[in-house]
Amino acid sequence: MPKPDITQQSIDAIRTLAMDAVQQANAGHPGTAMALAPLAYLIYTKHLRHNPADPNWPDRDRFVLSAGHACVLQYAALHLTGYDLPLEQLERFRQWGSITPGHPEHGLTPGIETTTGPLGQGFANGVGFALAERFLAERYNRPHHAVVDHRVYAICSDGDMMEGVSNEAASIAGQNGLGKLVYFYDDNRITIDGTTSVSFTAEDRGDRLAAQGWHVQHVADANDLAALDAAIEAAKAETERPSMIVVRSHIAYPAPHAMDTAKAHGAPLGADEVAAAKVAMGLDPEKRFDVPSEVYQHMSQLDRGAALQGEWGFRMEAWGAAFPDARADWDQVHSGRPRDGWIEALPEFPAGEDVATRDAGKSVMQALKPFTPTMIGGSADLVESTKTEFVGGGLFSATHAGRNIAFGIREHAMGSIVNGISLHDGMLKPYGATFFVFSDYMRPAVRLSALGHYPVIWAWTHDSIGVGEDGPTHQPVEHLMSLRAMPNLWVVRPCDANETTVAWKVAIEREGGPVALALSRQKLPTLDRSEVAPAAGLEKGAYTLWESGPPDVILIATGSEVSLALEAGRKLSAGNGTAVRVVSMPCWELFEAQPQGYRDEVLPPDVKARLSVEAGVSFGWERWVGAEGDSVAVDRFGASAPAGTIYEKLGFTVDDVVARAAALLERVA
Repeated sequence: MPKPDITQQSIDAIRTLAMDAVQQANAGHPGTAMALAPLAYLIYTKHLRHNPADPNWPDRDRFVLSAGHACVLQYAALHLTGYDLPLEQLERFRQWGSITPGHPEHGLTPGIETTTGPLGQGFANGVGFALAERFLAERYNRPHHAVVDHRVYAICSDGDMMEGVSNEAASIAGQNGLGKLVYFYDDNRITIDGTTSVSFTAEDRGDRLAAQGWHVQHVADANDLAALDAAIEAAKAETERPSMIVVRSHIAYPAPHAMDTAKAHGAPLGADEVAAAKVAMGLDPEKRFDVPSEVYQHMSQLDRGAALQGEWGFRMEAWGAAFPDARADWDQVHSGRPRDGWIEALPEFPAGEDVATRDAGKSVMQALKPFTPTMIGGSADLVESTKTEFVGGGLFSATHAGRNIAFGIREHAMGSIVNGISLHDGMLKPYGATFFVFSDYMRPAVRLSALGHYPVIWAWTHDSIGVGEDGPTHQPVEHLMSLRAMPNLWVVRPCDANETTVAWKVAIEREGGPVALALSRQKLPTLDRSEVAPAAGLEKGAYTLWESGPPDVILIATGSEVSLALEAGRKLSAGNGTAVRVVSMPCWELFEAQPQGYRDEVLPPDVKARLSVEAGVSFGWERWVGAEGDSVAVDRFGASAPAGTIYEKLGFTVDDVVARAAALLERVA
């Protein structure tokens, strides 16, 4: 049999690495990687502007494998093109401590731009990358000086296209004319449960995307490199619309028995079928993880990448010399910090004025605006209610990259797009906002922001039964606890306007993960900080707000219930001389991070009479009130009525809290 040319050898090397890695791990998804090896080869060796020696240079193209189950395809491409991903890591695919996990993880493997796996997330992350690229290009590019000019490539599967988040994100991309998106839909017509004929043939996916404003092309054979190349060039030439190339492939090609079968989607091929596939490719079936030296030489992108990055460096140097103020601004925003003076600009609110914490948040955002020029975001069609916009910052559209993104009623895509924005160099703390109860719609994206340590802010308003007349469908009684259960997510529920200022400060300063702000619809008293502890105590998660003496009983409250607990504590102390401590606990996660000594100072272990007061479920409060403590809580769904009425009917009055605290004291004694 004649020796195949170097192009075919390279494609076959991707296929054999995919088969061998999955087979050795005895787990994984080999079929898609085998089918799309020609596409990966073409993207990584010709079209993707990248530098394996410096995977994070700012103007690189981004590649997103939304079909994250096929990660071995990307690992093989990264390895072969020269990234710091040695062959030993492919041999340890899906093993403890390897950097080749079962789905791509940002920050773990060189060349992985975002954590994908849950289907549709990568599709939407890529839209976030493109929004960021457009925003920065408009901010920094000058005539004849383009220093931000890169594309986003992504591979999507049938599963990605089925998930609703991709439909939401595609609509946003089309609406905003994101012409730097070049996506590939792997139309292999196979899912785990069988062929797509059982679930996904009533619609034409290409026509759907075209109707959403996308430029759509079709390639009939994934092995036709010329057709793929021409389609990619046409997609790159289309600058007004995002592009989707629908690629017909055959899963597990060229394995003789596994090809076009559902089994090849989610399980190893088996030793016999791996050997048969290698024979079909003209390779030695006895060799494993075998890559000819000439393939490494051919696929290496080190020289090309260095040249691409070097050319950008020359452009940057010329641009910086011509526009020194813009260069200084570039350097500042790429530091990942706000401009100097931002803390001093944060608002302080006078005591006695009733202010909803959502309104306080709006004031904080306007104070932050001049100090955070690349902080962008938006709300799921609720700006008027969440108060989350940069007034005067402009609206992001197909013709102008404003700071305020109109996500529409698309919470899931909003969350995933914000994640993508956060991963783009130069973008500071993007945010997404909606009603707290609708965080359910964006929970997969929130989880990935925590898992991936993304620097984002989730601003959720209407945080309790204080929503009132909208009723139980809009009253998030269980959400605080469910989100507190999520590792690496800080949930902050401030009690008044000044705690809200500190909460935003914490959110801006946090490194290593997202911060969720739970803000009130209803107005809350602005506490007199000359009579109670400073709001800066929020930075430790919980603090002693007020006490009448070494405590007999501790009232622990969050958010809108802190002022209620404070009034009840004062009444209880004045009534019978009981020594009461009132603790504001806006952020469990921050409090848990404090030294044990500080936690014991706030919640002395010998004080067993502890009563939590929060307009949410009691589940979880035993962590802080202990086995002998009690909770004023809402262990049911809410009701439709004025907020004051609901609080009264559900036992959230001063007298109710006083009675519960007195009963607790008696029981503990």
